[in-house]
Amino acid sequence: MQQALFELSVMTRRALMLGAASLSALASTKSHAVVMSSGSLRSLPEMMEGVEGFNGNFEKFKKARVDLQMTLLADNGNSVPLSVDVSSSMTEQEHITDIYLLSQRNPVLVMARFHLGVASGKAMVNTRVRLAGSQKILAVAQTNTGEWYFDEAQVVVTESACVDAS
Repeated sequence: MQQALFELSVMTRRALMLGAASLSALASTKSHAVVMSSGSLRSLPEMMEGVEGFNGNFEKFKKARVDLQMTLLADNGNSVPLSVDVSSSMTEQEHITDIYLLSQRNPVLVMARFHLGVASGKAMVNTRVRLAGSQKILAVAQTNTGEWYFDEAQVVVTESACVDAS
C-alpha cells in the first residue's frame, strides 16, 4: 500500500514537470493576438489591404452608391447594429458581388464579407458587429465589372469589445 502511494506521487510529479515544460514552451511562442493591432487606427490604404481582389488602384475606388447606416454612439461595443444598402440594378450586366465591412481599430480587419449575386435581388445587408472602441467603419462594395464603391461612418463606443482578438 505504501509503495502504491509512492508510485502515484512520482507519476504526479512527472506529470507536473511535463505540464510545466509544456506551458513554458507555449508561453514563449507568439500568439495570434500579439500580432494584431487593436490599439492603433488604420489608414484607408491599410484597411483596403485586407480586401481580397483589391489591387491598390484607388482610381476605381469611389465614395458613391453605398449607404452605411449606424448609430453615432454605441453604449456597448459587443453588439452594434448597422445596415448597408448599395444602389444597384442587380442584373446580369451590372451587379454587386461582395460587400465588406472593415474596421479601423478591431484586431481583425475584415469584420464581415457578404457574397451577393443576381439572385440576391437587392444589395442590402443588416447585421451587428463587435467594436474595439471608437473608430471609423468602412462598407465596401465590389461590382462584377471591377469597380469599387464605399461609405464610411464614425462611431463612438463607450465600452469596448473584442480587445482580446475575438
